[in-house]
Amino acid sequence: MKNIMQTIALLEMSITCAALIVWAIQRNFEAQIPVAARMILALLFANLFYWPLGMFMQLPLAAYIRGITGDLSVVTLLLLWSSVLLDRVDPRNTEAHFVPIGFKVSIVVIAFGFYPFALGVGMFDPYGWGYASIGFLMVVSIFAAILAIANWTKGALIIALAILAWSIHWHESANLWDYLLDPFLMIWALFACISAIRRKRRERLQSGFLFRAG
Repeated sequence: MKNIMQTIALLEMSITCAALIVWAIQRNFEAQIPVAARMILALLFANLFYWPLGMFMQLPLAAYIRGITGDLSVVTLLLLWSSVLLDRVDPRNTEAHFVPIGFKVSIVVIAFGFYPFALGVGMFDPYGWGYASIGFLMVVSIFAAILAIANWTKGALIIALAILAWSIHWHESANLWDYLLDPFLMIWALFACISAIRRKRRERLQSGFLFRAG
């Protein structure tokens, strides 16, 4: 069972690294790569990360990267894979990877409320909720329902799949938090929120300049 989990973890990290490379190619060359081509590129790059490359590397590249980053949450994996490999995107427009700003803000607020206490600040420990807490599971389910009501069905599906992965112990962790949140997701959401604020401010300044009297 442990070997199966390790294999799954390496596959996930290999696909994640491949997806990041495909994303970088699209951004650097400002090219709209068809979905089929992206999938083929991801498959080729994933193989490079999954298999040892030579006698000087006893483990695959993905294993070394996983040793640094740890396992990513299912939410992070599915957001990245779907946005880069499946969605129709314009590489010159970062907003083409449509994730509602409300979701990003929620991730930032939850993370800033979660990590300090989980790391030992105070006597309150929200991390313990992730161990088969019915109340916490209901809250997460309600959050997914809100995403669906807000017409972001992709987000609701991602949360549902994260809960399903936790219920079948897809990863080594038995804590639901580890399937929903990780530091990389928090950092991405934080920078996305900052970028959105700057973009709105720039648009407001440009609008004010265009319509300035005289």
